[in-house]
Amino acid sequence: MTATGSRPSPAHTGSTATNDSRAHMAIIQGVIGSLMMLVGSVGTGWIANGSPMVRHPLVIELRVNVWGVYGCTVLLTVGAMLLIRSWLRLGQRLRGWPHGSLRTVMIAVIAWSLPLFLAVPIYSRDVYAYIGQGRLMLAGKDPYVEGISSLDNWFMLGADPEWAEARTPYGPYFLWIAAGVVWLTNAQPDASVMLFRAVAYVGVVLCMIYVPKLARLHGINGARALWIAVANPLFLISFVASAHNDALMVGLAVAGVYAAATKYPLLGILLVTGSIGIKPITILLLPFIGLLWAGKGASWPRRFVIWAATALLSFGILAVSGYADNLGLGWAWALLDPTPGYTGYSPSGFLGQQVERVGNFFGQPGDALASVFRQVLQYAAIALVLVLMFVGGDRRIVRRMALAFSAVVLLSPIIQPWYILWLIPLLAATGIKDNWQIRILYIVITFFVVFGAQDQLSVWPFIDLSVSVSQVAFVITVAFTLYLALIDPRTRTLLTHGGFRGWVDPGPPQVAAGTTAHKD
Repeated sequence: MTATGSRPSPAHTGSTATNDSRAHMAIIQGVIGSLMMLVGSVGTGWIANGSPMVRHPLVIELRVNVWGVYGCTVLLTVGAMLLIRSWLRLGQRLRGWPHGSLRTVMIAVIAWSLPLFLAVPIYSRDVYAYIGQGRLMLAGKDPYVEGISSLDNWFMLGADPEWAEARTPYGPYFLWIAAGVVWLTNAQPDASVMLFRAVAYVGVVLCMIYVPKLARLHGINGARALWIAVANPLFLISFVASAHNDALMVGLAVAGVYAAATKYPLLGILLVTGSIGIKPITILLLPFIGLLWAGKGASWPRRFVIWAATALLSFGILAVSGYADNLGLGWAWALLDPTPGYTGYSPSGFLGQQVERVGNFFGQPGDALASVFRQVLQYAAIALVLVLMFVGGDRRIVRRMALAFSAVVLLSPIIQPWYILWLIPLLAATGIKDNWQIRILYIVITFFVVFGAQDQLSVWPFIDLSVSVSQVAFVITVAFTLYLALIDPRTRTLLTHGGFRGWVDPGPPQVAAGTTAHKD
């Protein structure tokens, strides 16, 4: 595959136009995959105990019969893998990214996301926790102090028990949204899920608008950036089917970065502040928004003054917002709360496990050594952020912002699958090369889609299954992944094309036709 985003030469214009028309075949295949996931979600998605759906004859039929549970598992997992293949094939069929490619990618995003919009929640049930937090707000309780277990019948609305005593990690603006959703639906779980999905879809639309704009600002092909960042299956599953509020956080952040990079720094600060008010992690973007505001050739005194002004403006708005609803600065404490544990697939988690094993082998306290190791990685991430703030002047500020954000996320001990989606839009808009960078992205996206397909399946506990649905899903997804990598004549060369050189050769420049790279 050579989806580089370079300008097609006149000799290839007809060929790329043909590829553009053939791209609709990939879109249709992706729609089939999404529809399969929609049907499969009825039997294996997360349904709240208090939902009327649990009494629907079709739902009962699919959830109490072994054939229904297994059938829905197959539909959900095969559909997810078909969506991955469709995404890969769309990039191949739009090779050269000719005129009209952006429209084609947007059609794909809309067509693939609509069935997922109607699906039972899959890959996560956090959306049900949002209902609980909205109820806390309407009950006059502080979600930064109390967990949803303080509410009557909280468990009937589908939330994971892990949320029972947990303080909310979300900002005040999302709590307002959650309260509004619960007030409008009277906490009816199915209607609430659909409204939370609509909120998340606002973030998807913002990404659809501003990722290509930000890419063109940096001389990067907007269609390719959109295909990488928004059309990928992990984005659509996590931000549409799962309705994660991270979608709105990312959408506001990308819009704010674009505003700041186009000489509207105050609007940029307001939009990024809105993003922080959804989930506070995007506070990391503020120092780089300040650099964009300071402008080219800014002296160090000016940069420090602008940094202070940026922080005062953003934090002042958030403080006033919090006190207006008696939430105070709870969002800040939520940001600073240490998260216990680690995920084994994160670099920090995996390497920490190896440190623990080595320590135990030599008779040392392996667990303590692993904990120190993970803390060192977190401090290293903070150091990298500071380096990227102070080194580089006014060059490639948005790219440095993306790398700083990536360092904090990737060196954290806990990485949820959708955390990767925080990084991809900014990285795609500033250039992901057609070498190891895009190939690693293929692997990461596929891994997390496979992981979610077998990890997040809801089956009623009284169903007697000889083989667990997780095992069935695991076999299907691994087999399909091997098919894509080793057998499928269209996709098997994605990781091997060009041999070793294909991993290290940056390929042609990713510039969009008629543009020049923007240096921030």
